[in-house]
Amino acid sequence: MAPRIAMVAGEASGDLLASHLIRAIKRHCPDAQFYGIGGPKMQAEGFDARWPSELLAVHGYVDALKRYRELSGIRKALLKDILRNRPSAFIGVDAPDFNLWLEGKVKSAGLPAVHFVSPSIWAWRGGRIKRIARSVTRMLCLFPFEPEIYDRAGVPVSYVGHPLADVFPLEPSRAAARERLGLSAKLRVVAMLPGSRQSEVRNLGETFIATARLMAERNPDAVFLVPLATRETRELFQEAMHRQEAGELPIRLLFGHAVDAMTAADVVLVASGTATLEAALLKRPMVITYRMGKWQYRLMKRMAYLPWVGLPNVLCGESVVPELLQDEATPERLAEALEAWLANASACAELEQRFTELHLTLRQNTAEKAAAAILPYLGDNPQWRAAHKPA
Repeated sequence: MAPRIAMVAGEASGDLLASHLIRAIKRHCPDAQFYGIGGPKMQAEGFDARWPSELLAVHGYVDALKRYRELSGIRKALLKDILRNRPSAFIGVDAPDFNLWLEGKVKSAGLPAVHFVSPSIWAWRGGRIKRIARSVTRMLCLFPFEPEIYDRAGVPVSYVGHPLADVFPLEPSRAAARERLGLSAKLRVVAMLPGSRQSEVRNLGETFIATARLMAERNPDAVFLVPLATRETRELFQEAMHRQEAGELPIRLLFGHAVDAMTAADVVLVASGTATLEAALLKRPMVITYRMGKWQYRLMKRMAYLPWVGLPNVLCGESVVPELLQDEATPERLAEALEAWLANASACAELEQRFTELHLTLRQNTAEKAAAAILPYLGDNPQWRAAHKPA
């Protein structure tokens, strides 16, 4: 009988990750069927989306509380379907706050529950490992230091690498990216990524513009690329430019094209998040920054376990690039840190080599490895099902 797999993927990143996984599983099980909560990329692979993945795009505690009843109802409806129709397995892609509850119920019912993308228990809220151990049949990890954490807790785990490392070239072409963007090879190009969320652009937009002003005064050949993901964030940044009277600055706003902007750049100023990993895979020197509400920052700092927030530093286990956060994120200090990279070609070359080694570690053919870890749960596996038969 063809395997049926229930899946939940949250937001655009989960939709992309899950679409690659569906394609990889279908290479081994062409007749496999997938359904649940997903996005357009999953649907393009034949996924039956009962609900769209953007429903799970919740930003912050306030938004989560406002939508709790709606999301809880969707989750219970999907669980009812899973328990009634008993698919071969359930796969939760990221969205841990939504998926771990479902996975626990599915596992208790004697069905395999796989979670793809480990929550950041190594950074904060490490106590979640106990809940994860109760909830999942197998954890699929993107980073090489994560499996040891799950091994200690007795959670079956597989390291599958990071999908971006499969997609990004080992030797990105700065010249080709500049040609695509219509930029001269002689320019000093600074990519500035203030974040994908409106709150991030509000908190960092004016600081980024003031930083560009300082750098432009000292570097007349500089141009500043600011890729923005949505119309709303673009409008917020334009409003900040108007307040700063920055019309004369060589700032070029891009709609998307973040990867091209970073590839073309000599140095990158980037808000903490996935974009820092993208910059590392593109082998670019960077300065990582972030700013949030004072009390929120104090709470996050108290809960954090590591001395870094940026993924390049976390993955390398040391401060390979500067992090200027909160009150340290002043235009003067950011400009100084960016110009330090521009003035030190040997440091940039050393960092490029370090990031190449990191890239090779993360490049594991993620979708295929994830599929290989999941396939044993899809067939008629009497030993596994006997061991996990519900009481």
